[in-house]
Amino acid sequence: MIYIIRHGQTELNNLHVLQGRSNYPLNDRGIQQAKSAAEALSGIVFDRVYSSPLTRAIQTAEIIAPYRKAVVDDRLIEMDYGPYEGIDLTRLPPEIITFFSDFIKNPAPDGMEKLSEVVRRSRELIEERCRSLDNILLSTHAIAMKGILEVLTPESQGSYWSKYIGNCSIYAFEFRDGSFTVPKEIYAGAVR
Repeated sequence: MIYIIRHGQTELNNLHVLQGRSNYPLNDRGIQQAKSAAEALSGIVFDRVYSSPLTRAIQTAEIIAPYRKAVVDDRLIEMDYGPYEGIDLTRLPPEIITFFSDFIKNPAPDGMEKLSEVVRRSRELIEERCRSLDNILLSTHAIAMKGILEVLTPESQGSYWSKYIGNCSIYAFEFRDGSFTVPKEIYAGAVR
């Protein structure tokens, strides 16, 4: 089985800041969230662990699978928000409100990574790292996770882009008979 987890909370998450690729560690609540997720996965021994290069994702992976060193894979990094990184999520500029209101119909504003790039790197990662019967953990971020879910569920027609994925939410899927199963949420993580 392959398990995808969003990292635990950071102080920027707590402050409702668009974090993006800013490199912040888990806060105390994020550590507790990761420990709770580890309990939910306690019966699983991970053969391989991959993580975004950002500290919060690495810490989450280390809490989930302390016995297995995470291999950093840059394709698991969060979306590049460019000039919008660090903005207050309660005071979004109009172009970001438009983009967030319908990710499919409204392209990312200039300076931000395009969703097609998130999907491309997600597809590449899945094809390269997950065609296996091993138990695999992917520790990542909300938009990167949504990109993976979109790749695995093309019939969703973009519905994952607008879905809320809480800190330490976990989805699972498997590689069976030469293809991937539809991912299912197995742990809801933190609510807003």
